[in-house]
Amino acid sequence: MSQSIQLGKYNRLQVLSSNEYGLDLGFSQHEKVLLPNRYVEKSMLVDDWIDVFVYLDSEDRLTATTEDPFATVGDFAFLKCLDVNRIGAFLDWGLPKDLLVPYGQQYQPLQPGRSYLVYLYIDNASQRLVATAKLDRHLDKQPTSFTKGQEVKAIVRRKTDLGYLCIIENNHSALIFKDQTVKHLPVGTELKAFIHQVRDDGKISLSLHKGAIQAKDSLSEIIVNALEANYGFLALNDKSKPEDIYQQFQVSKAVYKRTLGQLYKARKIEIKTDGIYLKS
Repeated sequence: MSQSIQLGKYNRLQVLSSNEYGLDLGFSQHEKVLLPNRYVEKSMLVDDWIDVFVYLDSEDRLTATTEDPFATVGDFAFLKCLDVNRIGAFLDWGLPKDLLVPYGQQYQPLQPGRSYLVYLYIDNASQRLVATAKLDRHLDKQPTSFTKGQEVKAIVRRKTDLGYLCIIENNHSALIFKDQTVKHLPVGTELKAFIHQVRDDGKISLSLHKGAIQAKDSLSEIIVNALEANYGFLALNDKSKPEDIYQQFQVSKAVYKRTLGQLYKARKIEIKTDGIYLKS
């Protein structure tokens, strides 16, 4: 099966020939792309194979570059809007030609100077590389094979009443419940997270710390063990700072407070103004 040049992706292409404008790259003379002179290095010779990114220039011609864009086709990325005109909004994605978000692909008008989470794709009608702010259609909603505690790459999509909606592994939607966080997570934040639960309907929840997944199931025992190791006292009660609680137990203040309540009802601890005490 013959190979073809992939728009919006990295390609490993052969140097076919040189001309006054740069180097012709491709798999054959029937399909080739220009690497402009500004990217050509003296070490690049005819018949060499080189790695380049392929996009469309301002005249919609296939063009190669050795520069790295901020994202490629099939990626979700948080990009800054540079300009808006009658065609749509234009985003900075690290290459000379800005990335278009057509008006039909905007939930609300994009504004210059602000950044937005978008998805990069090839428009079937125009065969151009564009971006969309309408993300749901590009997410896989089928049940997944993720396992509890599995590490995943996440990017924050938006804040909700329940917590922070994220996109994980560039493919699925997942939620970090607000009781799992101790700090604000701005849209576009990229972070490492861990699968907390995958429901039968495919909905996924996350934790920001692998230990917190185990700790949530056995936090009572962990607190009691910590008290026993510290002569029956810990200077962390239900009024302590969230960051202090997280540093000690890698759980949110809400989770910690619920667990203290369970221990108190079970008559295992006393809660005082200076901390908690283990009942003998």
